[in-house]
Amino acid sequence: IYAIQNKMPYAEVKNAAGHFVKPSIESVTAALATAEIPDDFRFSMTNAPGRDAYPIAGATWLLVYEQQKDPVKGKKLVEFLKWALTKGEAMAKNLDYAPLPENVQQRVLKRIDEIKM
Repeated sequence: IYAIQNKMPYAEVKNAAGHFVKPSIESVTAALATAEIPDDFRFSMTNAPGRDAYPIAGATWLLVYEQQKDPVKGKKLVEFLKWALTKGEAMAKNLDYAPLPENVQQRVLKRIDEIKM
């Protein structure tokens, strides 16, 4: 969470359920838990429903060519993405990021397997 990482002041924000919620790993995770995530992974968590959901949570995406031109670089990219979603995910909380739920991780890993060299 940017404000926490940078020791900036922040406030509780009123969410869709009418509760005032602080930004935290738990409140961002609560927002993500209610997100409807389509197959192309384009979604919004803004003003997510739920008593504990932080209303201005967001996600980060990567745009990756499905067909990689350079097989060596493509292989390294796939290795990195798989690491980031598995072993690298263990670092998320220590860096003040909300980890992805297991079901989302598995869906993204399946999409990574579609990358061709």
